[in-house]
Amino acid sequence: MSVSSNASSASRNDSVDSPSTTTNTDSSELTHILNRRQEIMDSQEAGIEIPRTFKVVNVYTEFHEFSRKQIKDYQKTFNTYDTARDGFLDLQELKFMMEKLGAPQTHLGLKKMIAEVDEDNDGKISFREFLLIFRKAQAGELDSESGLNQLARLTEIDVEQVGVSGAKSFFEAKIEQQLKTNKFHDEIRAEQEERRREEEERVQRRQQFQQRAAIFQ
Repeated sequence: MSVSSNASSASRNDSVDSPSTTTNTDSSELTHILNRRQEIMDSQEAGIEIPRTFKVVNVYTEFHEFSRKQIKDYQKTFNTYDTARDGFLDLQELKFMMEKLGAPQTHLGLKKMIAEVDEDNDGKISFREFLLIFRKAQAGELDSESGLNQLARLTEIDVEQVGVSGAKSFFEAKIEQQLKTNKFHDEIRAEQEERRREEEERVQRRQQFQQRAAIFQ
């Protein structure tokens, strides 16, 4: 009887303690949220900026516009210049990267490049922030002459293999091809315009003939 009674008592205690434990956990989380909110409010009143925090995300899920192969290629490029192997590109590593790509930047230019994608304000570029460069480039959100746009364009090819002159030739060829395409489209539009004018002239001649013919009826 004693063992059964103790077991029954333990069972009752467990059923009673469980809600209490859940309540304590919820209370602890709520307290943490309220304390964090108060910390932010106090800091804002004191003129102190609180760094934003970001959750770890799956880049394959977040950057769904890129294929897995593209992201892996970007990771390979990122790792090439992350010489400290700390998962970031700092100012010196970015400087080295832009020099190797044949598009060296000034100190202020490099700082501007970092600031444009540095969402957590740590003065470095994480791999996620590195991917933001290519997202912005794809969306046309980068100035054509900006350092980030040059980085995005130049990493389309392997500068290590073809060299800076090869990279220059690559982009000159792309521009020339674009001009040829535009010229081709211009010629098509010119032909269409010419046919339209000829059709209008035929209609006008037909109308004039009908008007003259009507006079003799």
